Amino acid sequence: MEGIITMKALTSSEILEKVSDSSIPKANSSVLKLFLLAVLAGAYIAFGGEASAMASFNLTANPETLGLGKLVAGTVFPVGLMLVVLGGAELFTGNNLMLVGVLDKKIKFSGLVKNWVVVYIGNFAGALLIAAMINYSGLLESGGGLLGAVTVKTAVSKVGLDFGKAFVLGILCNWMVCMAVWVATGAQATVSKIFGIFFCICLFVLSGFEHCIANMYFIPAGMMAAGNDAFVQLLDLDISGLTVGNLLIKNLLPVTLGNIVGGGLFVGVMYWGIHRKCK
Repeated sequence: MEGIITMKALTSSEILEKVSDSSIPKANSSVLKLFLLAVLAGAYIAFGGEASAMASFNLTANPETLGLGKLVAGTVFPVGLMLVVLGGAELFTGNNLMLVGVLDKKIKFSGLVKNWVVVYIGNFAGALLIAAMINYSGLLESGGGLLGAVTVKTAVSKVGLDFGKAFVLGILCNWMVCMAVWVATGAQATVSKIFGIFFCICLFVLSGFEHCIANMYFIPAGMMAAGNDAFVQLLDLDISGLTVGNLLIKNLLPVTLGNIVGGGLFVGVMYWGIHRKCK
């Protein structure tokens, strides 16, 4: 129809090229710019986390409605990645796709490492900022303190994961996160990018996969909330495992490694091999 502009989505090979090219400014940006954009991304993911918890805590607190609660959370959490992609920010898990730029020799491995280290730290700072503000705001008192209790319970369950299980859950998670970024990269219209992000991220939240940046909010938020005895007693929780050591070693370490494999290998390297090496 005359006057209507049709915007065709990019093909998979075209997306690969765009992802490869996008690694160049990411690798060459100044440390300060990367850090500030990473703080924003960490905050955006944390906003998605706290809002999804607010929407679902009455359901996730009950084993009989846990699945429904996960679904409700999954419909809200994607807003975090939408803000990252559409607003423009640097997210460690999405940047695992920079491996494509290394394989194409468009960036050096040292540039990738610089980006990952700076962005990871910045994401952590942004997530911690939101966790502290939510804790101070009194919002965790919602539902007679049940939101605070569920926040603590979530943190306890995450630091209690077996290393291997956390690693595998991390793989599955960032496979979906990087597919969300991949699909959004190929979409030409804003609404198409939103839909592409929504379904992939909803799937990972509903499934209970592990995302290292989201956990930079969920676990510290739970650790802060555990300082309120009323929250702990409401669900009779054992908070002895909520330590900085367990946060770093029992969760963030395996989940981060899994995220790198899931996004970098199963999305980035896989598509690179398909389109660059397979005839």
